[in-house]
Order: sequence, then C-alpha cells, then structure tokens
Amino acid sequence: MPRTAAFFDLDKTIVAKSSTLAFSPSLYRGGLINRRDVLRSAYGQLVYRLGGADHQQMLKVREYLSLMVAGWDVQTVREIVADTLQHVVQPLVYAEAVELIDEHHKAGRDVIIVSTAGADVVEPIGELLGADRVIATQLGVEHGKYTGEITFYAYGDDKAHAMRELADEQGYDLEHSYAYSDSITDAPMLEVVGHSFAVNPDRALRRLATVCHWPILSWTQATALRRRTAFGVRWRSLGAAAVAGGAAAAGLVWVASKRRIQR
Repeated sequence: MPRTAAFFDLDKTIVAKSSTLAFSPSLYRGGLINRRDVLRSAYGQLVYRLGGADHQQMLKVREYLSLMVAGWDVQTVREIVADTLQHVVQPLVYAEAVELIDEHHKAGRDVIIVSTAGADVVEPIGELLGADRVIATQLGVEHGKYTGEITFYAYGDDKAHAMRELADEQGYDLEHSYAYSDSITDAPMLEVVGHSFAVNPDRALRRLATVCHWPILSWTQATALRRRTAFGVRWRSLGAAAVAGGAAAAGLVWVASKRRIQR
C-alpha cells in the first residue's frame, strides 16, 4: 500500500473564517494593533466572507503583512495565541472537517494543514485538531522580533511546491492522496493530488470543480473541539518561526496600514 496524506486548507475549509482575523481582538488587547485596525479587520472579514480573496488581493496581503508585523515581539504573539486559542477557534471549527480528519487518520493517512496564515497561528490550531504537520507562511526573525521579511509565502503555486517537497521527503504518493480547499487561489494545491475536493467553494472554484469533476462539499456545522493529540503530532512547519499575523484572507488588506503599528 502506498503511503498517502490528506492536505487541508485552513480558513473557510476547516474554520469558518480567517483564523488570523479571529485573533484581532486578542492582538488589540495585547497592544499589537490599535482600535482602528480592529475595525478594519472586521470590515475585511465581511468582504472576505462575501467574496473571497482573488490573486491581486492576496498579493496586497503579502505587501501589507510585512509592514504590519515588523517589530512585533515573537514571544508576545505566541502567548496571545496560546492564551486565546480555545476561546477563539473552538466555535469556528466545522464538525464535518473534524470527522473527516479522523477518518483519514483511521485510514492510515497523515493529515497536513496547508495555510497562508502564519505558523504561530497554524501550528497550535493543527495541534488542537490532531494534524501531523503544517505548511504555513513564515517571516524572518531577529533578536526575538519579526523583521517584516517574508521568507516563505504559502500561497498559490508555492503551496503546491511545498506539498511536493514534503511528499518527496515523507514518501507520500500524491496520486492517491487527498486535498480540500474553498478558494480558486488553491487550484494548484488541489491539482497536485489524485483526490481533490472543493469545500464551500467560491464561484471560481465551483466552476473549476464542475469542469474537473471534483466533488463539492458543503460544511455548516460548528463543533465543540477538544485538544486532539492522540495521533502523535509531529510538527514540521516549512520554515520555523512564522508570523502569527500571517494572512489567509483579503481582510488583512484593511487590517494593515502603511504606517508602523503602535506598540
């Protein structure tokens, strides 16, 4: 039997909204963003939920992301995420995703979360879900602070490339592996594997899924999530020390400002 894996996008696939934006109130209370940024993030979340993020928006996210987080203290971000993870993420997780993750594990497949969000957000969520690995955006760190340099942006073709690299390293047979996402920007990720699924897809992905005969899944049920570590979580984020403010949604175009964040 070939060794296989199941790759899950995070935002609007496993969780109902942007994982990063969900932490905005906690980042505000921690002094990393100001009140105006919180309001902008709420507006950005609304736009994201209604329309999704297209390619140009995601490129803007990358530009603004580096401006927003430069100078943030890494340990402070990690503590904020750890302290608020259960409260912030638990009500947002789709029960259907949790059940499917369990099914893949029972079938002997590794579960990998592949997200444009930063590893300092994605890794704790992955641990909560019992995932085996994550692929996530990473920023440079010097002297315990984010420099603002994006050393790996887990988006588009780069997601697919990282999946291939991980498959080579771990011996996954991608032709017999699975992938799940909601966004047309993840078309390269879905095309890498033999079993692709569109979850709550945006219009463009729905059209592509129809053409490619990919199953379309509708997930709506929230679940009360407990920490799930029974499967021996082994973190291998493609790049250490990634930004918790890494964006998986166009909403951070509004969250970030061109000036330095008040600290």
